[in-house]
Amino acid sequence: MQTAPPERVQFLARGPFARDLDAEVRAYFAGSGARRKDMPRMYAKSAIILVWFVASWAFLVFRARNVAEAAIGAMSLGLAIAAVGMAIMHDANHGAYSRHQWVNTVFGATLDVMGVSSMVWRRKHNAGHHTYTNVEGIDYDLDFGGLARLSPGQPHRWWHRYQHVYLWFFYGFLLPKWVFYDDFVILARRAVGVHKLSRPTAGRLVGFAAAKIFFVAWAIVIPALFHPLWQVALFHLLTVFVLGTTLGTAFQLAHCTDQASFPEAASAGTAMPTDWAAHQLETTVDFGAENRALTWFFGGLNFQVEHHLFPSICHLHYPALARIVTTVAQRHGLARRSEATFRDAIGAHVVHLRRMGLPVAGA
Repeated sequence: MQTAPPERVQFLARGPFARDLDAEVRAYFAGSGARRKDMPRMYAKSAIILVWFVASWAFLVFRARNVAEAAIGAMSLGLAIAAVGMAIMHDANHGAYSRHQWVNTVFGATLDVMGVSSMVWRRKHNAGHHTYTNVEGIDYDLDFGGLARLSPGQPHRWWHRYQHVYLWFFYGFLLPKWVFYDDFVILARRAVGVHKLSRPTAGRLVGFAAAKIFFVAWAIVIPALFHPLWQVALFHLLTVFVLGTTLGTAFQLAHCTDQASFPEAASAGTAMPTDWAAHQLETTVDFGAENRALTWFFGGLNFQVEHHLFPSICHLHYPALARIVTTVAQRHGLARRSEATFRDAIGAHVVHLRRMGLPVAGA
């Protein structure tokens, strides 16, 4: 009988790679005089993305007069929301946006505007995924239920043979799943997989409810004052599908490929075979490092290795940090995993899904 995984596992003490890497990164900032956060370019980038979001919503609700214009507006809105998520709220909810917590809170709340609880997300993403990346049974981001088999330790079902085809469709519904299902289930159970959540205060519960209401108001109610509800529902669906496909693709390419490892959780009283920094190198993959447009839009999440190693540093530094990580890793006989292009990363993810979808020998 399979035993339940522990809530957390221990890694080995920080090794020479981690210490050397930290020293090189400190030298980079000392030598360049650059700020780790509170970067003017980040504030300017955020302003551009937020204007894009508001303009797309306004165009869709008040300007679009035919199907083609509405479709363009909906797709633009979906991409703008994805950019808000990847390039603004992600940094803020990691504390990488500003050294002032209130600034991080304000920009982190852009996730609540999109209907997803930042309170729940921080526990799920920061504490679970970032600490125990790709660890079987502990990293909740690998758990798609029976819909998909993303790692070798998950049970195989006959329909997984086709997951490399159908999962792209289901990625498109990530937002409504987060907004109307995941948040409520996690809050009710006070747990994210095996990770326990503390009881939220009354104020946090009020904020949780207010954010859901606000999202429904701007996304559905206000547009329905100007257009038939069926049209609102149709183009809202297009918006969230573009958003979900974009986010699903961005996150899956970094961890669900054959380059990434999927270690089993260490048993109680024992440690994982590596320290935490080396674990991140083994379980995380960069892609499209030379594509500046991709890096701008994805908020540096194509530099996922660097994000995992330095989540509290603004993503605008990731290209420079990648060069440091590569050099230091080579010095210590380690590899920084990467795919040269976005297309290569898509192909690697498809290959991984197909391999995970094959029947397990002896099962």
